[in-house]
Amino acid sequence: METQMGNQTATSHHATTQKTAWVMAVYEDDAGDEQKWKRSITSQGSSEYRINDRVVNAQQYNTALEVENILIKARNFLVFQGDVEAIAAQSPQDLTRLIEQISGSLEFKADYERLEAAAEKAAEDQSFQLHRRRGINSEIKQYQEQKKEVENFQQKTEERDRAIVDRMLWELFHLQSSMDESNDKIKDHEENLQEFRRNVASFEKKLEAAHKELAAATRDVSKHDKHIKFKERKIEELENSLVPINQKVEQSTREASALRQRLDTTRKERDDQVKVLEDDRKKLKTVEKAQELKEREFQERSRKQGTELSDEDRKEYNALRSQVFAKTSANQNKIDNLVRQQKTDEVMVNSLKSKVDGFNANVEKLDGELETIQERTKFTKDTISTLSEQIDAKKKEFRQLDSTRVRTNNKRTELEEHLQKVARQLNEADDGRRQNDRETRMKETVSTLKRIYPGVKGRIGDLCKPKQKKFDEAVIIALGKDFESVVVDTEKTGMQCVQHLKDNQIPPMTFIPLDNIKVNAVNTAVKGISGARLTIDTIDFDSAYERAMAYACGSSVVCDDLRVASHICYEKKIPVKAVALDGTVIHKGGLMTGGRGPEHKGGKRRFEEHDVDALRRTAAKYTEEIQNLPATDRRAEDALRTDLQVLEPQLAAAKYELAQFEKNHASRSRERDHQAQQLHDWAPQYGAKNAELRSTTETLENFRAAISQVEDRVFGDFCKRLGLSNIRAYDAEHQGLQRQLEEERNRFEVQKERLKSTLAWNESRLKDFEGRVASMERKLRQFEKDLQTYEQQKSEIEDKMGEVSDELDALRENLQVARAEQQERSQKVAEAKAEVKSRSKEIEARQKDINALETSVQKDGAAKFALLRRCKMDGIDIPLVDGSLDNLPREDNLLRQDPDAMDLDDEDDGMLDAALDDHGIRIDFDGLSDELKNSNDESMSDTLKERIHTLAAELEKINPNMKAMERLEGVETRLKNTEREFEDSRVALKEARDAFNVIKTQRYEVFNKAFTHISEQIKTVYKDLTRSDAYPLGGQAYLDKEEDNDTPYLAGIKYHAMPPLKRFRDMDLLSGGEKTMAALALLFAIHSYQPSPFFVLDEVDAALDNANVDKIKKYIREHAGPGMQFVVISLKAGLFQDSESLVGVYRDQEINSSRTLTLDGFMAWVNFFCLLQPGGQVSGDPAA
Repeated sequence: METQMGNQTATSHHATTQKTAWVMAVYEDDAGDEQKWKRSITSQGSSEYRINDRVVNAQQYNTALEVENILIKARNFLVFQGDVEAIAAQSPQDLTRLIEQISGSLEFKADYERLEAAAEKAAEDQSFQLHRRRGINSEIKQYQEQKKEVENFQQKTEERDRAIVDRMLWELFHLQSSMDESNDKIKDHEENLQEFRRNVASFEKKLEAAHKELAAATRDVSKHDKHIKFKERKIEELENSLVPINQKVEQSTREASALRQRLDTTRKERDDQVKVLEDDRKKLKTVEKAQELKEREFQERSRKQGTELSDEDRKEYNALRSQVFAKTSANQNKIDNLVRQQKTDEVMVNSLKSKVDGFNANVEKLDGELETIQERTKFTKDTISTLSEQIDAKKKEFRQLDSTRVRTNNKRTELEEHLQKVARQLNEADDGRRQNDRETRMKETVSTLKRIYPGVKGRIGDLCKPKQKKFDEAVIIALGKDFESVVVDTEKTGMQCVQHLKDNQIPPMTFIPLDNIKVNAVNTAVKGISGARLTIDTIDFDSAYERAMAYACGSSVVCDDLRVASHICYEKKIPVKAVALDGTVIHKGGLMTGGRGPEHKGGKRRFEEHDVDALRRTAAKYTEEIQNLPATDRRAEDALRTDLQVLEPQLAAAKYELAQFEKNHASRSRERDHQAQQLHDWAPQYGAKNAELRSTTETLENFRAAISQVEDRVFGDFCKRLGLSNIRAYDAEHQGLQRQLEEERNRFEVQKERLKSTLAWNESRLKDFEGRVASMERKLRQFEKDLQTYEQQKSEIEDKMGEVSDELDALRENLQVARAEQQERSQKVAEAKAEVKSRSKEIEARQKDINALETSVQKDGAAKFALLRRCKMDGIDIPLVDGSLDNLPREDNLLRQDPDAMDLDDEDDGMLDAALDDHGIRIDFDGLSDELKNSNDESMSDTLKERIHTLAAELEKINPNMKAMERLEGVETRLKNTEREFEDSRVALKEARDAFNVIKTQRYEVFNKAFTHISEQIKTVYKDLTRSDAYPLGGQAYLDKEEDNDTPYLAGIKYHAMPPLKRFRDMDLLSGGEKTMAALALLFAIHSYQPSPFFVLDEVDAALDNANVDKIKKYIREHAGPGMQFVVISLKAGLFQDSESLVGVYRDQEINSSRTLTLDGFMAWVNFFCLLQPGGQVSGDPAA
């Protein structure tokens, strides 16, 4: 590539001078074609673009450059002066923008932001339409609910009317049914009344006979029960005696099994020891036999000794021997000394060997004993572990049983305390509170009077209640006899009640009429006294009964204690009846009584009948809980305690045995260590002495060999004449045979002693094994004998238990028969007693029932008449079969029917006659459900009333909008339009999001492709730039995204570089040279992505030292080549001196423009300049 720059000047006589600046790049592509790219700028600032002298526009010009991967915006072909440090110090966002420019993803930014805004706007539109649709839906729901309210109101109205009719029909139906049933019962009672009188006498005789039979059966049951309890105690005793035997059987079986295992192991060890002993004996016999053979061999050799010398030969032999002795006397003396030394060493070696062998044998023996002790210790530890686990399990089970028993006893004690407390509270109730006959008759009487006479209100005690429980006792005493008085509405009602009591022979009662009762004025002087209040102020009651309550309370006062009462009566002298909370009373006359005794303290509970019933239920609950508590099993605890008494001594014995084993093991270990130490001390001495013996023997042989040579020379002719091989053979035959025999005997004796020592040790060990086996066999026989004894005892006890169990089963069967007979006779007694009681009372009861039934018929008839009149007055349309509600007479018509109707008694009779007359009205009950016909309790009445009240309350709450139907249609039309607009906005949102996702994906792929490439390349580039002989691995560099998501181009990218052997630091903390090298690595990595054919570097080495400049030079030379040209602008010779071509640039001051100078042109100029100088010479050296 060649770049040319210049300016053009045109001169005109009629115009001012025009100047144009231009720049042109001459580029030769890979095919060898030359292209010229030229851009001119006029003084007005307009630009002209030319490609190969052909004018083109800017777009075409840029496109042509992009074809060659020359990106103007991204500047992938040029690094300006000063840009290197700026690139290294740029922010993460700037680095992201640079990669966007290089990758081309920046071209998608405008469309990305536009489509993103469009998608957000479409989402807002859809959200608006969605909220609008929800608002209309809410409005529709409101009108729909209002429509439902109208329909519900109409439906509730109909349901309320039907409920009222159902309630009226239900009451009328059951009143009519009750009247019909009562009339039928009256007829039955009248028919059976005479028959009951005849049967009373016969039932009394049957009762007496049944009592006698029951007494006999009861005695029989008691007798069988005693026998059964005796047998059960006997079985329990046998079971308790069987528990320790079972434990002994289990323990003995377990110990016998363990002992058998140990016995088998010991027997095997004994058998092995027997084999070892037999082997030792065989070895000893073998040695003895070998010794005998050797003895016989020497004897035979001694008999077969051959050559005998003559006297002359003997003399010659002795003379020659003297010569040999004379020649070898010195050596012979040494041999004698060595022989003596050898014998001494042999004795010492044999002694040391015996000691070492003994120590070895002791160590082996002690090792065997230690192994046996370890095995027995392990077995004992296993036994201790087993026993400990059994004891822990037994103790845990025992603690659980004990804890359960304690909890059960605590629970029983707690429940019994609660039960006693409740019993005391129940006992505090007096006779009037208890459900006795008098109380029952009084309640029945009051209840009957209420049914007959509507004006009867109830007793004073039932109509009032103390405001606080502490006032109970005092209020009862203050009310006195008026506590049982009955409140009625009028004096006439009271007279009717009195007459009813007389007619039915009922004890008299006091009646308080509300219409004319006289109440005296209350003395209000006590109201200002602290601790005192009027009795009427301490009770709650209905205001309708205020006169009756004022009459009953009178001028009585309730005081906190006796001191306040005494202050009122004695000091203030106020004439009142003062009652203290503890029951003490001071009467008007000054007489003081001590209140109610302990047997009457429960009277205050008469105000709380429901509390008494609750106490009875609580007492029954506590009794049931006590009965349901688990029974305590003492036998299980005793069995566990027995097991622990057996196991704990066994554990103690095992621990003692383990301690003895450990003590014995320690003693044997010390002994073994001592023997091993002795072996360690004597073995080196044995080795050293044995080595000395071998050395002495070797020296002795050498001296003997020297003497033998002398003997061979001296006795040569002598031996040749006698036919002897050598003189030593003769000497050995006649003199050495006995010496050799002694040596062999010594060797055999040593072997025999060693074998006997080993044999004795193995025999002692065998005796130990046999003793242990015999001891274990004795213990095993004892265990088996004990087991037989235990099994025999167990069998005897089980046989006894079987016999007693059979007897117990027979007794229980007899008891069941006796109890069945007792139950049967008791039932007969109860039946006879009930019959007698019922028959004796039936006559009176029947008569009372007849009166009560007649009264009930009258009451039901009056109630029916009142209901029909109410239906008529309230306009309740009940279904009728015949007649009409208009047939009912009015009350004033009833009074006009009889001129004497003003008489009160006759008035009531006339009203009753009118109530019992049906007036031709027949009610249609077919529409009444079976459930209502079959139910006549208060709960059903309450249910019907509650239904009516509920419907009425619901109707009051409903405020329907009658115009809701009309408005609902208009809102539904608006909803359809809104649905259509919402669908359009949803489609628009999908299209906008799809278009945005497409451009988003494209931008991401283009950006990520460039980022991935650059991130991978920068590691290699930085290593190449920072590699040196000292640091062959170079440094490390990498790119890091601040946010790892699908929009990395919106976040920053951090560039990190770590020079060789330096820790990680921020880019700002690197030196100038390190920053430059990092920035160049980034630039070269970026350039590797879609590389331009040339790369212009403008003084990128300004901040580098010579070493780094050399690294840059090497990198450029390595990567420069065909298709890749580096154009480097530099002022440092270390960089440009190795360039392929060199161009100098300088300023021409005359024309105010830059000029270039190549190396060949520079040489021509220099030579020309030299030729102009006097005596000048041409130099071929450019440096000259």
